[in-house]
Amino acid sequence: MNKTKIIATIGPSSYKPEVLEELVNSGIDVIRLNMSYSDYSFCRQIIERIDEINEKLNTSVSIMLDLEGPCIRTGDFSAGGADFTTGDRIRMYMKPIQGNNVQFSVNYPRLIEDLKYHSIIKLNNGKVILEVAEKGMDYAVLEVIHGGHVDSQSKVYLPSVKLNRKFLTKQDKEDILFAHKMDVDFISISNVSGAEDVLEVNDLLIELGNDHIGLLAKIQNNRAVQELDTIIDVADGLILSRSDLAIEMPIEEVPNVKNEIIRKCHVGGKISIITAELDSFLTKEIEPSRSEVSDLANTVSDCVDAIMLTGETTIGAHPVAAVKQIEKIIKASEREIDYEYFFNNALKTKVKNVASTVATSVALGAASLEAKAIIIATNSGYTARQMSRLRPPCIVIAAAPSSRIAKALNLHFGIVPVVVDGFDFDTISAKSTAITQKLLNLKKGDKVIITGGYPFKKVKHTNFMKIDEI
Repeated sequence: MNKTKIIATIGPSSYKPEVLEELVNSGIDVIRLNMSYSDYSFCRQIIERIDEINEKLNTSVSIMLDLEGPCIRTGDFSAGGADFTTGDRIRMYMKPIQGNNVQFSVNYPRLIEDLKYHSIIKLNNGKVILEVAEKGMDYAVLEVIHGGHVDSQSKVYLPSVKLNRKFLTKQDKEDILFAHKMDVDFISISNVSGAEDVLEVNDLLIELGNDHIGLLAKIQNNRAVQELDTIIDVADGLILSRSDLAIEMPIEEVPNVKNEIIRKCHVGGKISIITAELDSFLTKEIEPSRSEVSDLANTVSDCVDAIMLTGETTIGAHPVAAVKQIEKIIKASEREIDYEYFFNNALKTKVKNVASTVATSVALGAASLEAKAIIIATNSGYTARQMSRLRPPCIVIAAAPSSRIAKALNLHFGIVPVVVDGFDFDTISAKSTAITQKLLNLKKGDKVIITGGYPFKKVKHTNFMKIDEI
């Protein structure tokens, strides 16, 4: 059983019930719905199917909704797309027009106010590069620095431009309301530039009375990289979209940003998520390349919380095969994790309270005794999150009183949430141990450490540990 979690984005290749069930059986922890390409009918259908699968397989797979954010796109081209030639000059209008090879429009009327002379604009995933040469009242003249093909509704990247606009769009607000009504577990906030963007979403959830949904800030631009520390402070975790960031900043800097995000999230006790970027699976290949395997293995060895699949499971020809391959890579790579290093790193910023002290003792005991598992009886998931940060070498079984709490723990490294009912600690402990024995195929003589608050539900913090031998 792997400790690194896997997120799968659902799309045309993976939406059918039988494929969704295969994905869950293959090790998926979280299902992601991308609101840039999904409507409410599709999302509702997927959420209902996952609920049915969780009921059938006795699993607790979570749901993540990904907001589009303040995304600027081109308008439509008369031929569905256009070819821009290096050295040419073309006009970009702020009002809708039919685009061609000498003009196009964008869906943000005030962009002209934010552009400066020599501002760089990138299209087609950064392959087409334009530079602002002139500005008019409602248009800009752009010089084509590097030409290429551009499709209708292409995303517009603005590496050096600060937009003076409200972060949450009308559509984002409607999507957040939908997420609240559907009781999803996580919201991924796209195109974040600073902590205030995350707080804007958080404020809306507070208005809705929702304290369940975890907020994950997606790092896609250079401005967000510069504000990492403040974003980490207010978010529950970070998602690094490496392909987007490589368009906005020099590609050779992206690995450094990846390492920084994983390190800072670990120290801060926040979730770190890195996109897989397995382009091989976007073709008909059923195996990743050697370089892709090496890249993913290094990311897992750095103790990232989760790996996120995007195109691999939305439009890739073999979504289930992609997940199974990633499971194998994770399993092999986790053997090389230096757990002692990450434990000592976490101790440097340990919170000084009873729960944290007990969690530290449990993690030390698990390593010293070579325990096969740590079992946590948790009401809120707090102790489980603390334990994940300490990166113990064994699996942590988090016995939660409801599927809602269990699903909220699905992105934390090493945590396997299970739903266990019971009103006293002895009952919960016995049930959790039986579940753990079955899940991990424990043998006679294997040791497990049980921790929680005693008396159960009467204290609000973890205050003891118990060592059991099977």
